Amino acid sequence: MHIVLHQPEIPANTGNIGRTCVATNTSLHMIEPFGFVLNDKSVKRAGMDYWEHLDVHRYINYEDFVAKNPNARVFYATTKAKKCYTEVEFGPDDYIMFGKESAGIPEEILVDHEDTCIRIPMEPQIRSLNLSNSVAIVLYEALRQNGFAGMAKEGELHRLNWK
Repeated sequence: MHIVLHQPEIPANTGNIGRTCVATNTSLHMIEPFGFVLNDKSVKRAGMDYWEHLDVHRYINYEDFVAKNPNARVFYATTKAKKCYTEVEFGPDDYIMFGKESAGIPEEILVDHEDTCIRIPMEPQIRSLNLSNSVAIVLYEALRQNGFAGMAKEGELHRLNWK
């Protein structure tokens, strides 16, 4: 799977998303400009200690992302979509794009991809969910649909044994 962040602004969100990507063996694609310096202390606190294990790709703009990923099937997560994220079938190589915290994915991008725009249902008085929470919700649904391939599905106790 691939997560794409279009112009992320808050370092803690990006750090958390990076950590989630490492935990799920998911690539992270980041489209500039960013609202922070990538080695910012806040990003490090939120998950950058995992950054060395992260498959991360940077792009100077959306056009650069498209040019370098010409065959990518991209789902665009937006509060403006008509379709719920649970109504689509995700493949193991799909890309899921999320926009910046203050404005989402630009409508100039969305209008060209109406069929692959997806949303997380929520009460109408809420503008949006936190970006890192949104990534986790949609990513784990995509991974569930693909059987959590390669991921540990059972855990062990540290001090005791299960009965």
